[in-house]
Amino acid sequence: MKKPLSKILIIQTAFLGDVVLASALLEKLHQAHPDSELHFLLRKGNEAVFNGHPYIAKLWIFDKGQKLKNAFKIIKALRVERYDLVINLQRFAMSGIITALSGAKRKIGFSKNPLSFLFSQSYEHSISTDGKQHEVDRNQKLIADITDDVAAKPRLYPSVDDFKKVKEYKKAEYITIAPASVWFTKQWPKEKWLEFMDSLPSALMVYLLGAKGDQSLCEELKTKSKHKEIEVLAGQLSPLASAALMQEAKMNYVNDSAPMHFASSVNAPVTAVYCSTVPAFGFGPLSDQSIIIETTEKLDCRPCGLHGYKKCPEGHFKCAINIDPARLIK
Repeated sequence: MKKPLSKILIIQTAFLGDVVLASALLEKLHQAHPDSELHFLLRKGNEAVFNGHPYIAKLWIFDKGQKLKNAFKIIKALRVERYDLVINLQRFAMSGIITALSGAKRKIGFSKNPLSFLFSQSYEHSISTDGKQHEVDRNQKLIADITDDVAAKPRLYPSVDDFKKVKEYKKAEYITIAPASVWFTKQWPKEKWLEFMDSLPSALMVYLLGAKGDQSLCEELKTKSKHKEIEVLAGQLSPLASAALMQEAKMNYVNDSAPMHFASSVNAPVTAVYCSTVPAFGFGPLSDQSIIIETTEKLDCRPCGLHGYKKCPEGHFKCAINIDPARLIK
C-alpha cells in the first residue's frame, strides 16, 4: 500500500516537447495516487498544451522574462501550498532554486541539477547513444518508489471544441507535415520537404502545421510546391487542436521536435526525420506506428549535439541533405 500524498508538484520549465513527455508522470501519478492533488509548473508560452487537463488541479506559469524576480514570486506562492512532494524534471539552476525553497516535505530531482544537494533525493540522468532508455523512463525513475518501474506514455487531452475545430479538415484522406524546428540542424531543409510533397498522390490533402512563427516557411512551401491540395494551418491551431487533427491522419511527418511528441500523446501515426540528432538519445516517438528516417551514411560528426545548432558545424549538413525523400513515401 503506497503512502497517500495529498499534494504533488511537477516542475518542467524546458521546451514544449519536454513538457509533453512530462505528461507521462501525470498519468502514472494519477493511476497510483488518484486522490492526490497534482500541480504542474512550466514556462510561459507552453501552458496551452495542458488546457483542460483532467489530472492537473493547478497550473503554475513561470515567466522567464524577469527570471529572478518572477522566480521568487513563484517560490512565495508555492510555499503556501505545503506540498508533500515536489518532482523537478528540469536540470538547471533556477528550477533547483525553486525546488529547494518550495517548502515541500520531500523534494526529488536529477543529480545534474546544480542545486540537487538540497533535494531529499536525486537520481542520475544519463543521455547516451545506446538507445536503451527513453526520456519517459529516465523521468519515471524519480517516482518509481511511489508508483512502479514501468513508465506511462505521454498523453494530452484535446477537448470536444478542439475536435470540432478540426472536423472540417477530416473530410478527405490527409496527412500532416510539421516542417519547422527551433534548431536549424534539427530541421529537414525546405527543398527536401518540397521534393517529398511534389511526389505525393495528387488527391491526398496536406496540412502544414506549426506555431505562428512557422507560417512563413509553410506559406513558402505551399507556394512553391507542385502539389495542389495543401492548406497552411500553422499559427491557426493550438497544440491540442493540432494533436486532434494528427490523431486521424494517414501519417504525420515531423522533425525531431515538439509535434513528434504531440503525435505520441494521442497515439497518432508518425514519421520522424532525424538530421543532426539521433533517436538513441531517448527522445523518439512513442506511437504504436512510429517510423524513423535518418541518413544511412556513416558520419563521424553525427550526432553533433543533443539539441542541434543554428547552422551545421561542419558546413555540409550531410545528415539532412543525404536523406532521400522517397523513403518518406514508403
